[in-house]
Amino acid sequence: MSDETTKLDITDETIAERRSGPAKMPDDMPKWMASLITKIDLFSKWTGNIVCWITVPLILAMVYEVLARKLFTAPTMWAYDMSRFLYGALFMLGAGYALSKGVHIRADFLYRNFKVKTQGIVDTTLYILFYFPGLLFFFYMTTGFVQESIMRSERGMDTAWMPYMWPIKACLWFGILFLLIQGISEVLKSYYAATRGRWPDKK
Repeated sequence: MSDETTKLDITDETIAERRSGPAKMPDDMPKWMASLITKIDLFSKWTGNIVCWITVPLILAMVYEVLARKLFTAPTMWAYDMSRFLYGALFMLGAGYALSKGVHIRADFLYRNFKVKTQGIVDTTLYILFYFPGLLFFFYMTTGFVQESIMRSERGMDTAWMPYMWPIKACLWFGILFLLIQGISEVLKSYYAATRGRWPDKK
């Protein structure tokens, strides 16, 4: 691996790491901002710690299905639905935590070469113009979908098990809510970088 490739890899890791926020905010950051960022990041951390346990029933359901199908020729009616529901819940409910850790897919091939102040300006602008308006629209639409699903006792029609659909739709609603909450922390960090010329973890 060339020195240039190694340098780019390290840069990418640095971009991701500073997204998670430092344990202690800089002294020149307003107290209300530091407190809000810290509390939101802690909330996302605990959310991620809880949501990761969804992998346990997901794995158990898949193992049970494989054993029942292969050893006893007795496939279940619920394994397919449970696998996609649990995986979907894991993906959606963990989105806010993933954002706090900077592991969402990004196109950093240009961004990594920007000055920190420019990165902060770009991030702040994109959060305000696209991130929050888009998520707020999806949040509004999803609220209607969840309410309608509950009132109609909507069931999935593509399998014989026909599970209720509102739980997974509710996970989408909460996933968007968690993204909105973490987005507040991220835009504040970006604003700090845009005005101070460094990210909060750079003392």
